[in-house]
Parts: sequence; C-alpha cells; structure tokens
Amino acid sequence: MHPFVQAVQTHFEQHRNPEKAEPMARYMKNQYLFLGIQTPERKVLLKECLQQYGTPGFAELPQVVRELWDLPEREYPIVALDLLEKHHKQLDSSFLPLLEYIITTKSWWDTVDYIAARLVGLIFAKESACIAAYIPKWMNSGNMWLQRTAILFQLKYKESTDTALLFSLIEQLSGSKEFFIQKAIGWALREYAKTDADAVWQFVQSHDLAPLSKREAIKHIKAQYVGHTGQ
Repeated sequence: MHPFVQAVQTHFEQHRNPEKAEPMARYMKNQYLFLGIQTPERKVLLKECLQQYGTPGFAELPQVVRELWDLPEREYPIVALDLLEKHHKQLDSSFLPLLEYIITTKSWWDTVDYIAARLVGLIFAKESACIAAYIPKWMNSGNMWLQRTAILFQLKYKESTDTALLFSLIEQLSGSKEFFIQKAIGWALREYAKTDADAVWQFVQSHDLAPLSKREAIKHIKAQYVGHTGQ
C-alpha cells in the first residue's frame, strides 16, 4: 500500500463515527459502508494528511487513486476525487483509462457525476480528439454509468457545447428505462437551456423523451414558452 494511502486510512479511522455512518449509508441506499465522516470533516482530515505527509506526486496519483478506491468505506473514493481535483490542471488523456475504471467500479451518482463533469469533461475540453475515441465506446458498452458520463461530460461547457453531439447521444438513449439515464438526459438539457433555451425547447417538443427527462429539461423554461404559445 502506498504510504500516503496508509496514512489517510490510519488518520480517518481514528475519526470513525458509527452514529453518523448509519444515516449516511441509508442515504446512499445502503450500497456502501461509511466511516461516518461528513464532507466538512473529511476536508479537514485530508488537509491534515497533506500538511503532514505532503501531496502525492503526479506520477504517484494513479496508484494512490486506485488504492483509495479499493478501500471499503465510501469516504476513501471521495478523497481520491479530492486528490484528482488538486491535480486537475495536469490531468490529460493518459488518465482516461483510470477514470473509466473508477466510473465503472463502485459506481453511483456521487462519484460518477463528479468524474463526468469535472474530470472527463476537463480532459475532453483540452484534448477533443479523445471524444471520438471514447464516447462511441462508452455509448455501446451497455454500462449505464459510462453512458451517463457521455451525456453529462459537457455539463459545464455552456457556449462550447457540441449541441449536435449532445442531442445525438440523447436520441440514442431516449428509450432507456433506467432512472439514472432519464435523469441525466433531463439534467443535461436543463443545464444547456441556460445557454440556449430555444434549442432545448424545440428539441424537447420534437422528440419522444421519457416524462422524467422532459420534465427536468424544461423545468426552468416551461413558463416562458407556455405563456407565449398558449399551450
């Protein structure tokens, strides 16, 4: 085990709180164990580890992330994401296999959504050729979390959004019965509506989307269009 991972585990274990761990696990549908360390405390504890042991070097990051990811309690994968965020300016396409691994391992919305919008989206913005290499593979994988990542990676792109790509991916998955896919479609459209409400409204009106997706997509723009069209 990497010394930094060992130090984090030792330090965090000293702050285990079973009373908080139980409701935290319930909130996550009891899919994972928890130490009972909530976000503000987690950040303080990680800061203490970084001050005492130093930030792991960029070359060490993949090993540290994987080892944190493999620990049973959910706080450790979140610490791994915190460390990736600290190196976000250095992240490049060499990290995409690692990100693919952590998207598909211990998958749930709390990690996947962060990875999609803040890590994968960042790398794809810097190296757009990677989009053609990864997005079709993820869409064809049958893995709901890779597909959700494909829909959400442009979440922060605003005017830089490849609208044709976004709409194409949504069309491909519009028939999905998966809650997390339907929700992602609605979320992506709702976010892009802040940039181009007309495009989103027209897309929603002209495509057969799940009720959940449609409701989420037009949540903040429905009133202006219903008022103007009399629908």
